[in-house]
Amino acid sequence: MKTMKLEIVTPGGLIYEGDVKMVTLPGKEGEFGVLPGHASLVSLLDTGIITVETAEGKEIMIAINHGYVKVDENKVSCIVDGAVLITDEEGTLSQKMEEAKELLRKAQTSDVAIAAAVGKVESIKKKSY
Repeated sequence: MKTMKLEIVTPGGLIYEGDVKMVTLPGKEGEFGVLPGHASLVSLLDTGIITVETAEGKEIMIAINHGYVKVDENKVSCIVDGAVLITDEEGTLSQKMEEAKELLRKAQTSDVAIAAAVGKVESIKKKSY
């Protein structure tokens, strides 16, 4: 299966970089998915969860507060104000989830977007136990 490059960057540095099969993004107008070969676009990102399917088939989730994304046929670049990689390493999931929930709660966006994103974080917790 084809892959594309994904990079997620905050003012503090690179959060994620790698080859992915698919990425789902929390756009200002609603959640949308990007596959390799997607048409070029630039979009605002809202508070929420970026879901990534890696080239190896692993699912990674990153909580963000807001930013923007630039999509090209072979690359997705996300520039966000704040981000927490939730499914990073085993043993730190609980701490990462708390950091993600705190980031989402501090976001200055609609209560609905925050509640939906926190709900996704909570569902990760349920899956992991």
